Parts: sequence; C-alpha cells; structure tokens
Amino acid sequence: MPTNEPRPSKNQRREDARARALALRKEQERKARRNRFIGIGALGVAVIALVVAVVSVVNQQNATKATASDYATVAYPAASGTPAIADVTAPKGASSTGGIPVSANGVGVAADSGVTVDLYFDFMCPWCGKFDRTNADDITALVKEPGVTVVYHPISIMDQYSQGTSYSTRVANAAAVIADKAPDAFPAFVTAMFAEGTQPEENSAGLTDAKIAEIASGAGVPQDVVTQLTATASFNGTTARTFAPWVAAATALTPVGSNGYVSTPTILIDGTRWSGDYTTPGTFKAAVESANRG
Repeated sequence: MPTNEPRPSKNQRREDARARALALRKEQERKARRNRFIGIGALGVAVIALVVAVVSVVNQQNATKATASDYATVAYPAASGTPAIADVTAPKGASSTGGIPVSANGVGVAADSGVTVDLYFDFMCPWCGKFDRTNADDITALVKEPGVTVVYHPISIMDQYSQGTSYSTRVANAAAVIADKAPDAFPAFVTAMFAEGTQPEENSAGLTDAKIAEIASGAGVPQDVVTQLTATASFNGTTARTFAPWVAAATALTPVGSNGYVSTPTILIDGTRWSGDYTTPGTFKAAVESANRG
C-alpha cells in the first residue's frame, strides 16, 4: 500500500547503515567479553580443582606418614636381631614352634594323640585369606574330631607391604593377646580378620587399630581384653607390642619351601608339607581326616 512518508535520503540511509554497523560491532564486543569471562572462570575452576586434588594427595601422603610414625614401635626391630622363641614371652598354651594349638580339648591345648596340622599364615596374605574363607568351617569341624590338632602360626612376613604400619605384626600380636587372655574367641577372630571385604589388600596401610578392635569385639573378645590389643612391653631394651617379639621369633621358625623362601599359607600335615588344592571346599578336610585315620 502506498504511503505519504517521504523516502529517506541517501545521507539518511548512510547514517542508518553506520548506526546498525556500530550496534552490531558493540554486540559482538559484548559477546566476546562474555565468552572471555566464561573462559577465565572455567580456567579458574579447573585451577582450583587441580589445587584441591594436589592438596588432597599431599594430605593423604602426610596421613600415611603420620600413621607409619604412629606405628614406629609396633614391631620388634629387625636391627635388634631375631629373638629365640625360648627367650620371648609367649601366649598361654603356645607351642615351642611358635603356634597356637586348637583341638577338642580347647584353645592352647593339643589333642592327646592323632594328627597335627600346622597352618602358617600372614594376615595380609591374599592366599591365606582364600584358604581361610574356603576352609574355616571345615577347620571348625576338624578340631572337634578326636585326635585332630590344628596349630595356628600367625607370622609377619608382609609388614613391608603395609606402608610402614606393620599391619601383619599388629594383627598377629592382637591374635596372640586374644589367645592368651580370651582363648575361646581366638579362632573366630582369625576367621573374622580374613573375611571377604575385611582383609586389606597388599600395599595398603591395612586396617587401623580401632577397626581391628571393633572386629575383635564382634568375634566375642571381652572389652577388657580388646583394650590390651595395643599394649606395649619392654624386651631387650626396646619397646614393642606385647607379643611382637614372639611374633618375630615364631616367624623365623616358619619352614622354607623348595625355593629357599618362606611363603604363605604353608600347610603341614604331621610335619609333611601339603600342597593340595585348598581352594576347593572339602579337599583339605579330607586330607586331614585321611591322615588321622592312618
């Protein structure tokens, strides 16, 4: 439809074009500034996240170092030499070979006759955990049978794999304290420490003393005994957990394999190394019962 408005002059059209170009340029500059601020903000967030991650790692490392420092006097120091089993204080009922016998006669008491099974294990050893989780119920049944003695040997060959916290010695010592003061709870404690989801992985710091105490309580250890799991004593001028010297002496008595090294679990049936399949339920029990009948 025709209008009566005059047509813009050439100069007006030129000024309108300049105005639109100026407005467009300002809008582009505004968007550029906004994007720059967003980029700087994102970079700042990334830098902050990186700083937080670094601080977290440093704190974890410092915590591990502090933990290792806290446990500096747990184990009997290797620099002091390995003590003889006859020279250390042993848990009540411990054998002269550094083990805790369990039979139908009770914990710390061997059967009058029959077969003797020696189990050498480290609480951080994954294959020891596999053995116990497969055979714990069978061991419970075996020690109720006349003539069967199972001798538990908690040793510490894997302290070096617990980031300086001496995990193997800490738990072996706790087991010895329980065998000494609450023997009826000893087998249950051993099994509880090897439970799936409880046994720590190699090269970790292991479980804290507080967690070990909690597990001991759950295994039926009286509270007055639980409080003694971390007690220390003096031996040959050094201070260590109560039975740490006994653990060191017992570890030195572990029989070596054909390769000249100690490995765990080491299983002896009447003094002969048994190399059967302990990961298949019933196999170990059948071997012990066969030896008992023989």
